[in-house]
Order: sequence, then C-alpha cells, then structure tokens
Amino acid sequence: MPVPSTAEILDALRVVQDPDLRRDIVALDFVKQVGVAADGRVSFAIELTTPACPVKDLLREQARAAVAALSGVTSVDIEMTSSVRSSGVAGGQRQPIRGVKNVVAVGAGKGGVGKTTMAVNLAISLARRGSRVGLLDADIYGPNVPIMLGVQAQLETDGKRIVPIEKHGLFTVSMGFLTNDGDAVIWRGPMLHGVLRQFLQDVAWPSLDYLIVDMPPGTGDVALSLSQHVAVTGAVVVTTPQTVSVADSQRAIAMYRKLNIPVLGVVENMSYYTCPSCSHESDLFGRGGGQRLADQLEVPFLGAVPISEPVRSGGDIGMPIVLSAPDSPAARAITSVAEQIAAQVSIQAFRTIPLTPVS
Repeated sequence: MPVPSTAEILDALRVVQDPDLRRDIVALDFVKQVGVAADGRVSFAIELTTPACPVKDLLREQARAAVAALSGVTSVDIEMTSSVRSSGVAGGQRQPIRGVKNVVAVGAGKGGVGKTTMAVNLAISLARRGSRVGLLDADIYGPNVPIMLGVQAQLETDGKRIVPIEKHGLFTVSMGFLTNDGDAVIWRGPMLHGVLRQFLQDVAWPSLDYLIVDMPPGTGDVALSLSQHVAVTGAVVVTTPQTVSVADSQRAIAMYRKLNIPVLGVVENMSYYTCPSCSHESDLFGRGGGQRLADQLEVPFLGAVPISEPVRSGGDIGMPIVLSAPDSPAARAITSVAEQIAAQVSIQAFRTIPLTPVS
C-alpha cells in the first residue's frame, strides 16, 4: 500500500485549528520536520507558541487523528515543542529589554486584592510549565516579593549590571533586596522613575520568555514610567468580586488603555470560599464581578481563583501554593489563569507578526 506524501500529510493537518489564533496549524507554521517511513510510520513536530499552551493536548490528539485517517499510515509519532515569540511593540522611547521576549504587567486598581500573590504564583506556574520567567517587583514602596519567595539576600552586580536572584525557577529583582526589613522607602516620583528604569534596563536578565512585573496598586507613576520606556506586551488586572474593587479595576483598565498597553484580561481573585469541613461555597466578597467587568469592557476573562488559607500561609512562609499544594483548587485555578495569559501573549504576537498565507 502506498504511503502518503508530505504534502498530503500537511493537507490533512489543515483541519486542526488553534482556537485562540483561529487558523490551522499548517498556516500558522506550527508543523515541523515531517517524516514518512516506507512502512507508513509518520512523524512530525508541532511547535506551539508557548509551553503553557492550554490546548496542547487537544491539538496533539486532533493532529494524530487527522493523519492516522490517511490511507497507508501505520502509526503517528508527534513531538510537541514550543518557541515563545516576542510581542511587545517597540517604537519611540519604548525599547525592548535585552534578552526578554515579553513583558507582562500584573496590576490592580486597589490594594488588598492579592495582586502580588497572584503575580508570584503566575510566574512560578509559567516556569513550571517550561518557560523561562523573570519577576520584577515594581512595587517600590511595598516590595513583598522577597517574603513570598522566601528570599533574604542582597542584589549584587557583575561589574556592569545588576544580577537577579534565582529562586523557585524565577529570576527576580526587588527593592526589598536593597533595603533592610522594615525600612520605609520615601521617594518622590523622579527617584522612583530612576530605580524602575534601572531595574528594567540595567539588570543582567537571562534569556526570558516572560518578565512578570508586579505593579503597585492604583494608577500612578510606575505605570507611566513602564509605558514610556519599555515595549510592554500587555497588562493583567486583578480584582475581587465586590463592587468597590471592580470599580477601581475599571479605572486601572482605562489607565492601561490610555497608555497604549494592551489589556490581556481580568483575573477574579478571592472569588469564593469553600468550607473544608462541609464543602459549602460562600461568596464572601460577592461573585462574578470580574466576569461582568471583562464582558462590559470587552477584555478576556482569564479565570476565577477561590480564597484559600493555604494561599495566604504559603505566601507568608515563602512557599507559594502552586509549589506547596499544586493539586489544590486554588493552585489549579492559578495554573489555568497562567495558561490563559500565555495564550493571550501569543495572540498579541500574531497581531504584529505576518502569518503564513493560506494556499
């Protein structure tokens, strides 16, 4: 029985659509290294735009079924790989950061919504899925990232640039590594602007797929400085369900839009509480506010994360929940949000990179 040609295999794979990018994997140039043996064994690779792709398994099985249905095919071997693409748009004063493909700001309209907890856990989730990730603590006045990572250290230099500290698979820079515990940072805007620029451009960041920036709450100088000097891929806005938080989050989204920073989506934190004894769910802060906000402003809703005591305790002892209890409901929800963020970053990349024409 004759075996299919490479062209026939590629034609068969055109039925496999990436649901986020809305094109088939052949047109997207995802299919690599197609091989056909004389006995009908077919092999190829699918190179995705992120190792954290939320539809990785779906695409693999659809591709396997499409090729296996061809006459003459005896087996299908698929290697799933990834190559994260850069999607920050440089121009004017906005410059890319050396070695960094994507800068993602994690912000909130108000304090107390778990923004830093979310930024730390999201960064670790992306790293655990195989990405190279950095974490910049841009909350200069309240640098809590060192506590949540369980790091007590001082930043050093290689003679020219600041060397980030590595912990839990992240490369991290924070004002907390430059001050003593309990010291107050009392700076005016120009000083804050200067240290942020130094953290962005004068750090020896290794090659990174994502640099997660933990923003200070509210709308202020840091967001303005970030937007002026760095090619930012997009912003993630963290809210809780209640009306006050949602209203402030709406202002945060408006700010990012005025600064021409794409909004990757909204995360609803502390969405609900599940009693560990009876499994009853309580809406301590209401529910659905994040989804309604996303719908109203036409931005993606990235997911809801339940309130959970281990989330708090993990942050207090420097062991974030995605590491200490990866199978818990909160950790699974955060991992899902991280996958959705990776997907939105990929969408941004394909808005600036020409797609392979469909023949």
